[in-house]
Amino acid sequence: MDKNLAQRVSFFALIAVLLVAFAFGGGGSRQGLANLLVQLTAIAVLVPHRAALAQFWREAPAALRLLIMLSLLLPLLQIVPLPPAIWTALPGRDLVARSLEMTGGEAEWMAFSANPLRTALAVLALITPLAVLIIGWSLPRDRLVTIGWIAAALGLVTTLIGVAQLGATNDSATLFGSRSPGSVLLGTFANRNSTGLLLGFSLALAALLPVPRPHPVVPIARVALCGLLLLTIILTKSRTGIALAVLPLGLAALKALWWALRERRAVAGGPAKGPLAIVMGGLALLAFAGTALVVVAPGPIGEALERFEAKDDPRRYIWDDAGYSASRYWPAGAGIGTFDEVFQVDESLENLTKRTAGRAHNDYLELAIEAGLPGLALAGLWIVLIGWLSWRARHSSQRWVAWAGSSFLLAIALQSITDYPLRNQTILAFAGFALVLLGRIATDQRRAQP
Repeated sequence: MDKNLAQRVSFFALIAVLLVAFAFGGGGSRQGLANLLVQLTAIAVLVPHRAALAQFWREAPAALRLLIMLSLLLPLLQIVPLPPAIWTALPGRDLVARSLEMTGGEAEWMAFSANPLRTALAVLALITPLAVLIIGWSLPRDRLVTIGWIAAALGLVTTLIGVAQLGATNDSATLFGSRSPGSVLLGTFANRNSTGLLLGFSLALAALLPVPRPHPVVPIARVALCGLLLLTIILTKSRTGIALAVLPLGLAALKALWWALRERRAVAGGPAKGPLAIVMGGLALLAFAGTALVVVAPGPIGEALERFEAKDDPRRYIWDDAGYSASRYWPAGAGIGTFDEVFQVDESLENLTKRTAGRAHNDYLELAIEAGLPGLALAGLWIVLIGWLSWRARHSSQRWVAWAGSSFLLAIALQSITDYPLRNQTILAFAGFALVLLGRIATDQRRAQP
């Protein structure tokens, strides 16, 4: 196949995966059919891209390839059947052994995971980001920037969907239902924290991506777009989403300052007032929009800010019991995807409600329960890799694009302290895209150095 044609096919294939993931992948583990649609799309576009897989394997940093293999290997090993002498000696399996003894059953070969089916589903969930990573790696950087602008535009799509959701009397405008119809902007997600997180990525891309044709009005348009996306984040009423918006906003401020200083130095005989005036005009526009928002819609903004004062957060009770559950299965873990089953054994009676916890609402704590020390070590290595790639990208002319990706990955890592962002297909897909942006630019920069 002609190289240009192959790149066009890969370009549209990657867009297809991201769009399908955006539209159907935000429901989490309870939306099996929707998740299956996203995964089948990823498989369908990945199968004919054998050349892209070979290119990724040749060009990607060895550390990245190693972590991908370990991330796949860990859950796969957990579904391998083990003889009774081994699995009964694992931490926490005494409950299973005693239940078999009480019912007159005999210990047979069993998988490491307390629920092998759940663990197998966790492996399948990794197909989507893997497809995005492999296909994206084969594209030139200008194509990736174009897809980045499409991802930024999806933030505007979320805003439009949110207009229909806010003020509605039922949850008909949502894809996966809502506990508070009409009061929370969810977009295409079931969880407002994930909505705020993806909007933060759109905000970073809108603020930091280069434009095909520079124009004096571009900075003002950027600020207006970023202001609208920031407003949408606030209307999700996600505390982590609002707090983590500081990351893209901080990067945008640094880029604006860097740009103004560079233009000032470039003009001989005195400071260049044009670029600085444009930046200040954009900031003034954002301040005016924010003031108008508070005046016109004080209710939603006030409700979002009031959530930061909430003192009755039930997650702290879940964390107490989850800590005990983690100690029961430490250091091996109970199997990825098994939290909901194993946690109910250790949940305190005083913390019981009509609903099950479902998640630990702290992905590191949940990872400690499901994958033990190996899982936490793997998560730590991923964070180190992201930091290393971000550092390597600092000398690239497209470092701001790389840092837009790393800011999203950092936001995922931080939100994981109080939530579970990587437990839905949409965030997994866009995390894969963010890693492509970061990894490609960092790797190309490394090759450019003598």
